[in-house]
Amino acid sequence: MTSSPLDIDQILRETFIARAEYHLMLRSTNDRAAQCAAEAPGPLPLLVVAEMQTAGRGRGGRHWWTGRGSLAVSLLLDPQQLGIQQRSQSPLVTLAAAVAIVETVAPLLRGEPVGIHWPNDVVATGGKLAGILVEVLPDGQLIVGIGVNTNNSLADAPPELRGMATTLLELTGREHDQTTLLVTLLEHLESALRQLESAPEQIGARADAMCLQHDCTLTLQLGNQSITGRCVGIAADGALVLEMPHGRRAFYSGVLQP
Repeated sequence: MTSSPLDIDQILRETFIARAEYHLMLRSTNDRAAQCAAEAPGPLPLLVVAEMQTAGRGRGGRHWWTGRGSLAVSLLLDPQQLGIQQRSQSPLVTLAAAVAIVETVAPLLRGEPVGIHWPNDVVATGGKLAGILVEVLPDGQLIVGIGVNTNNSLADAPPELRGMATTLLELTGREHDQTTLLVTLLEHLESALRQLESAPEQIGARADAMCLQHDCTLTLQLGNQSITGRCVGIAADGALVLEMPHGRRAFYSGVLQP
């Protein structure tokens, strides 16, 4: 662990995070959070931040690009501490994180379109701005991994991503204070996660209101099966609802084709 460009003391003082660690480089913040869960019990939530990831992971085994200046964090959470019931852990935790990200970045984008692509992406002006990877450990603890393209430049991105991704730097033309951004994100995230205890269906409703896929024709890869339908939206329990030739179907997992 090394000194952080983030104000860790401020993060601990102003958010629900109980302890935090910053790394210049990690293979994966989610992997580090899992290692901490196995090796060193301590107060939760734990926040793991990395300046760079060499093997950042997205959903479905995809690679997540972590350019210098981006925000890569993972939270190790005890769901019982937050009142999160087992039935709400997936996919509503992922959508709670997506809602929190949208609420954090929307005020910075001055009216530019930003919203959710089910199940785990935040998209702004057509480019992927952030992604979420939620993992459930054998003991029931949760890891919520979040990657946000903040002050990184698309010029540094792999060529195949330059037409698909975007960053706050590219969209606003300026750098953003990472501590302020992260504190705001954690505040929204805590609020959304606690709503899973009192009114989990409202997270689904909020995600549906932010969904950018309404009326789009989507193809979902579910194991060896490809399923195509018109997106009706996100259900109260977090499912993706597609209009099929024989009626509507709800899907709780799967990988959307580009």
